[in-house]
Amino acid sequence: MPSIRLLKKEINNDIGDLIEEIYLWELSNPKGDLVKSEKLIDEAINAFDDLIVKINSVKGNNKKEQFKTIEKERQKIMSLLLKKSAAL
Repeated sequence: MPSIRLLKKEINNDIGDLIEEIYLWELSNPKGDLVKSEKLIDEAINAFDDLIVKINSVKGNNKKEQFKTIEKERQKIMSLLLKKSAAL
């Protein structure tokens, strides 16, 4: 990642797009299981909060490695959330 700001922006965009997709699903499926979709939205918000906290707590000499780890975690979390979203 070239900068912390871009990493935060990427996380924000990914989570925001996912939440928007879930809301659209809820609107197009009013008889669907809205409890599951709301739970997934809460999970996405919690993932966002956790990733931002991790970014803000990076300290020390190996910052580059720490950000690479956070980026890998972001990819893993987004993959998991997208699979759950597709299962709705």
